[in-house]
Amino acid sequence: MTLGIDIGGTNLCMGLVKDGKAGKQISVPSFQPDDTLEETLDYLSSNIEGIITPDTSKIGIGVPSVLDIDKGIIYDAVNIPSWKEVPLKEYLEKRFSIPVAINNDANCFALGAYATFPDNAKPEVLVGITLGTGVGMGIVDRGVLFCGANGGSGELGSLPYRDGIIEEYCAKKFFISHELEGHKAAKDAENGDPKALAVFDEFGRTLGELLNVVLLAYDPSHIIIGGGIAKAWPLFRKSTESTLKELFPYHKALERLVIQPLCCDDVQLIGASLL
Repeated sequence: MTLGIDIGGTNLCMGLVKDGKAGKQISVPSFQPDDTLEETLDYLSSNIEGIITPDTSKIGIGVPSVLDIDKGIIYDAVNIPSWKEVPLKEYLEKRFSIPVAINNDANCFALGAYATFPDNAKPEVLVGITLGTGVGMGIVDRGVLFCGANGGSGELGSLPYRDGIIEEYCAKKFFISHELEGHKAAKDAENGDPKALAVFDEFGRTLGELLNVVLLAYDPSHIIIGGGIAKAWPLFRKSTESTLKELFPYHKALERLVIQPLCCDDVQLIGASLL
């Protein structure tokens, strides 16, 4: 039994995973911006204590950050101001006396997404993209998670774009800038609201520009889209795909490319358990 943990910008999710399937799960609000390091570690530990079992043999954690993967030291975690340099692996191993593995949260999503494919149909190169509070990205190349030197490979959401970075136009902030809330905007668009439909069309075009860079950089066979916004995929699929066809120069590769959403809530927990 492995305890998989996903530390997100909004929620802290945990689940017990056995044989690749998630069982008991909990989801609580993530850390508050003004929490001290000690408060965040106590909060994380107390929630672990609420779900861990005597037969839990390992803890796997996805964090929104670059890190020293071998030592489990987290640096400058996104949305957790007090996490500047945190030896989380050492801390949790001392506290719970079991092995702890830590990686970037988007890498965990990509690993979990890869695991959903049957053994006889595994993707050659899978890029997993999470669209939520921010934009995360992970790469699995022929069954092996590609992490880079600091667990930060695929952080294309930080690419300069317009007057900021691209994740400001491909994540939650995009809807906030239009004075919209994501779930309500999706419902309005489904009901034919012109403003909401136009916003999702623009969102899809921006995502298409991002996917063009993904294809040029990693040449994936599969792009799997997750995160809360992925549930609205039908609303921005057309503009995403049309933009990609306009921009990407190698049309034969597009014929082989599979782009699909994956909205299963436990994907990142399963990915974390596989670290």
